[in-house]
Amino acid sequence: MPSTNFPWVKKPLLANAPMAMSAGPALAVAVSKAGGLGFIGPAMDANTIEQNLSTAAKAIWQSESLSSLLPSGHSTLPVGVGFLLWKDELQTALSAIASHKPCAVWLYAPRNGQKDLNDWTQGIREASPETQVWLQIGTVAEARSIVESAHRPDVVIVQGAEAGGHGRAKDGMGLITLLPEVADVFVGYDISLLAAGGIADGRGAAAAICLGANGVVMGTRFLASTEARISKGYRDAVVQATEGAVSTTRTLLYNHLRGTYGWPEPFSPRTVTNRSWEDHVAGVPFDELKKLHDEVQAKGDAAWGPEGRLATYAGAGVGLVSEVLDAGEIVERVRDDAAQRVRRAQDAV
Repeated sequence: MPSTNFPWVKKPLLANAPMAMSAGPALAVAVSKAGGLGFIGPAMDANTIEQNLSTAAKAIWQSESLSSLLPSGHSTLPVGVGFLLWKDELQTALSAIASHKPCAVWLYAPRNGQKDLNDWTQGIREASPETQVWLQIGTVAEARSIVESAHRPDVVIVQGAEAGGHGRAKDGMGLITLLPEVADVFVGYDISLLAAGGIADGRGAAAAICLGANGVVMGTRFLASTEARISKGYRDAVVQATEGAVSTTRTLLYNHLRGTYGWPEPFSPRTVTNRSWEDHVAGVPFDELKKLHDEVQAKGDAAWGPEGRLATYAGAGVGLVSEVLDAGEIVERVRDDAAQRVRRAQDAV
């Protein structure tokens, strides 16, 4: 991952996941200011994409601590932006990319497989040649499709089944086995690998680096940041959750309760369970669950948590998240701890 592309980034590279709605300009800029790589999540429409990137650009150029790290003539915005290929419109995205030139564009969840990825990758390279193309995958088969393609990305994010949000519903694999096998597929190719899924502290980051990752991505950990664009109730539910292997599950239930449909079949989100899930398992009809879900929204922050009913998308590492911190402090703590642990690992062999 050439330093000329990201001259402000400190090793090991840490990025926030471009969580839809939750990762806005404030989070992305804070992560980049701390020496990470901040991403803005997918937007609801074209105007929001432009607005988010404009807001980030203004904050960056007003931040002496970040802008001073950029060499003269640096052509890209030191934050990235994510797109959901199954719903985002290519030409609208390319217009925003050409206008603002984010340093990286994160692509995920194509409806038409490698064809969509090829179209987006080619379009991005023409719209902003200095912008890196990042692609999130969750299976070895996807890795093989990439090496067979004429339009390969610069970076591949390998997402383990532990991840929150929308991951592979049936064919996902834990990161500790998925990452090495994907890395074997990319031997001989100039593609950097980042690890995602269940990483919430320096221990997870160090482990991912030892497995062969060039850096790591965290999503759930940044939900418990002051800059995350979520309600206090959602944030509190993340902090309070423990034992993620038990308290989270993959299900489309919460999508449908929210009125969200259309995700391609391979994908399903991981969510902290609450009363909605418990009633669903007990056999309560969906129409009744939907009614209860909509009614509880009037309770504000009390609508989340174990007795709540609203969606708390989060990864299996949620039990490792115990406090709300500024995003910059999260980056610095995890980076420093990971570096120390990797050095100790080297000393041990």
